[in-house]
Amino acid sequence: MKNLSDINVIKSVMGRHGVTFNKGLGQNFLVDPAVCPAMAEEAGLDKNTCAIEIGPGVGVLTAELAKRAGKVLSFEVDNRLLPVLDETLAEFDNVEIINQDVMKADLKGIIEEKCKGMDIAVCANLPYYITSPIIMLLLESKLPIKSITVMVQKEAADRLCADVGSRDGGAVTVAVNYYAESEMLFYVPKESFLPPPKVNSEVIQLTVRKEPPVKVADEEKFFKVVKAAFSQRRKTAENSISAGLGIPKSTVAEALEKANLEKTVRAEKLTMDDFATLAEIL
Repeated sequence: MKNLSDINVIKSVMGRHGVTFNKGLGQNFLVDPAVCPAMAEEAGLDKNTCAIEIGPGVGVLTAELAKRAGKVLSFEVDNRLLPVLDETLAEFDNVEIINQDVMKADLKGIIEEKCKGMDIAVCANLPYYITSPIIMLLLESKLPIKSITVMVQKEAADRLCADVGSRDGGAVTVAVNYYAESEMLFYVPKESFLPPPKVNSEVIQLTVRKEPPVKVADEEKFFKVVKAAFSQRRKTAENSISAGLGIPKSTVAEALEKANLEKTVRAEKLTMDDFATLAEIL
């Protein structure tokens, strides 16, 4: 097997197929040989697991997943990388490259067709420019996924894994915590990539919950309240929710009072239960 963490090997393979790096697609290739094996191990794969990867690059993580999982489905939107992956993953017969944008793919149908009877785990080095949309797509689609182990920008990891009701929290923090339990696994410095990005990274794991931690009558309305509350972080939740939902401040003030919350409370101080109560009252 080729050493896909060796930049000279990467350049040689890509050169043979006339492929260059595409910064627009977030293509920064891992050259630290320890990272991908560690990610694949943390994903907890076995021969009854169908691993889903997004953005395989030249296949360095894909190969590690293929060694451990029964099947690997890897979504790659860049057509130019398909012949590269054919070469770098030639020794594996359990890998299927799906040349689709994961944001537009019929994930439920693909999983039902190709992963019947298998556990589903996502493991990927996500393109940083589209990290949160991909994670939220995976969670909101309510797919039969057990866990999501991904490398993301350090700043994004801090938000995704923050406690609800903490200073680092935001709307995405509430959403992630509603669907999954989050954990930071290990730090990856920018020097681990080529070309090096401007930011450091973190590998995180989201273990999908069987049931949300709070009961809400209407998820769509719950998340509208959450999004509105964080829409103007420097303002009070009363002002933000009023502006975000287009309702009178007096209505929000009354809801805050009924929920036993201070009139001046800010969104980052609200707990999951607080948001659920507010959404119910409003």
